Amino acid sequence: MSCAHVAQLPSPAAEPDDPTRCADCAALGESVWAHLRMCLSCGHVACCDSSPHRHATVHHQHSGHPVMRSVEPGETWRWCYLDHRLV
Repeated sequence: MSCAHVAQLPSPAAEPDDPTRCADCAALGESVWAHLRMCLSCGHVACCDSSPHRHATVHHQHSGHPVMRSVEPGETWRWCYLDHRLV
């Protein structure tokens, strides 16, 4: 299942800035988060809502970029913040 926002993503897809860390936590000098998510519009990698700072959601709120995906090993799901569903 998809949504209209997936069709609006750049092609080719954005590459992750660094899939091994939350860029925003690293900027704060922190290195602990629950899981990582990548913005499919720009490649920004940030921590999930189970992490203290919820940087992936903050990125969506500031940028308006609608769709992110998990960058955890073995996970391929995507989330649309605007439609509030997996896509």
